[in-house]
Order: sequence, then structure tokens, then C-alpha cells
Amino acid sequence: MEKSEKETVKNNIGDHGISGDAAKAGMSVLPKVKLSHAPAGPNAYRRMIADVDRNARQGDLVSVYDKNGNIYGIGLYNPHSQISLRILTRENPLEFSIDAYLKEKIGRAVELRRDILHIFDISSACRLVHDYADGLPGLTADYYRDNIVLEFYSVGMYRLASKIEAAFREYFPNAVFHHRATSYTQEMENFELPVPAEDGRTGRVRITENGVQFEVNLRAGFKTGFFCDQRENRQFVASFAKGKTFLDLCAYTGGFGIYAAKAGASEVTCVELDPDASAQSKRNANINGVKINAVCGDAFMYMRQMIENKRRYDIVVLDPYKLISSRTEYERGLFKYRDFNRIALSLVKKGGIFVTCSCSGLVDMKEFSWILRGAGHAAGRKIQMLRKSGAGGDHPVAAEYPEGEYLKCIVSRVD
Repeated sequence: MEKSEKETVKNNIGDHGISGDAAKAGMSVLPKVKLSHAPAGPNAYRRMIADVDRNARQGDLVSVYDKNGNIYGIGLYNPHSQISLRILTRENPLEFSIDAYLKEKIGRAVELRRDILHIFDISSACRLVHDYADGLPGLTADYYRDNIVLEFYSVGMYRLASKIEAAFREYFPNAVFHHRATSYTQEMENFELPVPAEDGRTGRVRITENGVQFEVNLRAGFKTGFFCDQRENRQFVASFAKGKTFLDLCAYTGGFGIYAAKAGASEVTCVELDPDASAQSKRNANINGVKINAVCGDAFMYMRQMIENKRRYDIVVLDPYKLISSRTEYERGLFKYRDFNRIALSLVKKGGIFVTCSCSGLVDMKEFSWILRGAGHAAGRKIQMLRKSGAGGDHPVAAEYPEGEYLKCIVSRVD
């Protein structure tokens, strides 16, 4: 092929190897990947891949075929990840347009939050896209008052960032976009986010949910800067708080504690190891005109100290970071959950309320309930479960991907 011909081909190829001329002719030139066997869910792991087109590159959209050579669908390909294929859709590659697909999925996602759940009536922050459940595997998008934080879990979604932003702008034309990905994700998916350019902005925005205000740092902290998933749980737990002593363990920026203080708790203590998050909880208290005791320290050590001091609380909330991130951590993580809950239960007054949470997707609600039961037995406490819940409706779960139901929250009375 002559140089001029190569340049012509290069110029006709889009972000993911789709020729404009070929697309107009109804032809797909997506690289092909053949499966050795079909996955049970939307992820195909490395061992499930039988053959790969030599033109397929990391992050490419690919047409997927089953072991018999029949069309299976379209996926995002990454040979560097254990999840080698994230299946986007079972559509025919000959009829597929990534721009139309993103427009449809993001439109449906916004419609769910805005027109069906009416979340914007009670909150200026919510999850706009929740991974597989919204048809965009490897992506979450959180909205914070005209700011949209895209958190990437796959290199394929990262490469689609500009198209994703364009689809969102139809609904949020003034949105400012921020990109996030954990160092773990970047290592596993083999990509690197550029360091944001200094633009003089702090990256902080103030949001309101259920009448409670929070300042969110969109450029630092965990996940996208805030945990919208606990919105309904925070409100429910706050309904018990008036006149009560309240201990918020692993408080992050004070979510449960600030709600309790606003609801009239007599005393609120928020314990958080991260110094920036602990400082933010103080600012959040000031924003809401309430007082909390913000303790920057290890929750385990604080709990043991309170036990030695014979201190007990009317309400104790335990919402730790993810203790099980992979199957290799499973047994050790279960032990940590049992130990955490056993000690925390010892700090609840007789007849008090205990709220325990887990954000580990590999632990389901049944398993988590057994953890609480075992912790209660070890602590010599009788537990009366009042409510089991998860994330709010803006965090839907795909039936074929139960791991998406990651958040568990159990509210109990303790004797």
C-alpha cells in the first residue's frame, strides 16, 4: 500500500477502528474476538477467549462471536485485564453505532433519575450512570451541581470519554467534567489518567440532599468525592437521632453524623482515619450550623478506648471501606467484618440502634446478615433486625450482574 493510501485509511478510521465509508455501506470493520464458551454474565475473562483478530488493540470496540462463529454481540476488549471482554450489547455489529448507543443509554439513564425517580427534587447530587445496570460497563458517573465526575473502571470506557461527555451535554449543557480512576484500576487496565492541569479552581462544590448540605472535593478523596449511595439510609437512620448520642465510625466526610446532628442528636462523634476527610466533616458541620466531635484516628483503636472508658452510645453506625476487593481477600475480609461488628456492638447501649454497612460486592446480604449474627453472638448481644437495604434507586442493579448490588445496610435494635 502506498503512503497516500495508508494516510487515507488512517483518516477514515474513528476512535475505535470503524471506517466511515464502511459504516455508511452497512459494513462492520470492528476487530473480531471469538469466545471459547459464553460467559454467565456480561464479563468474559481471559480464559474464555478462543481467538482474537490481530488488529484488535487495548480498549477497542470488538465484534464478538461464539465458539460456533455466530454473532454474540459487541464488547470492549483489553488483553491486559483479567476481564478481557466487557460485553456492551448483544446487537449485531453490522448495525451498531457507538454514538447512537451512548446517546440512547445515557438518555435512558438520565430519564430514570430525573423523570421516574425524581431525585433532583430532593438532591443536587446523584449517580447518573451505574456501570452494567445502565449498559455502560466500566463506567460510573456522578452528578454534583453542574459537575459530572466520570470514574473509569475500564480502558475502553476511558477511550470513549469525549463521546460520553458529548452525550451528557444534551441534558447538562453547562456541565464541567472530571475524570477519576483508582491507581488499582489504572494498573489492572493498563492506562494512565493525565494529571489535571492547574486552573486555579479548588475542585470543591457544595451540594444539598434532603435539606442537608455537604462540600464535595471532586479532585480528591474516595470514589468521586462523596457517597450518594447512602442517601436514603442516612435519612432513615436520622429519624432515630433526636436527643440521642450518636457515634459514626469510618465516617468519611460525616454523612451519617451530619444528618444526625441536623435531626437533633444530643451529641455526635465522627471517627475517620483520613485527615482530609475528617477536616471536611468539620467544615460540613459548620456549613449546616451544627456541632460534631470530629476524631481523626483509627476506628479499631477508638472503639477499644471507648470500651475501656465504659462509654456507650444510643446509636452506632459502622460504615467501613471495602474490606474485600478480590476473592483472594475473601476469608480475611470476612474475619475483619466479624471483628469490626463484634467490637462496635459492644458500644451500643441496651435498647440502642446499631447500623452496619458493607460495600464489598463479593459479600451478599445473606452472608452479611450471618456476619452480624455471629458478631452478636460473640459480643453477647441480642440483635433485632429492623431494616435491610442497599443503595438508592439511582444505583440500579443489572439482573445478570448481581455483584452490582454491592451496598448492604442493616439497621438493628440491640439488647
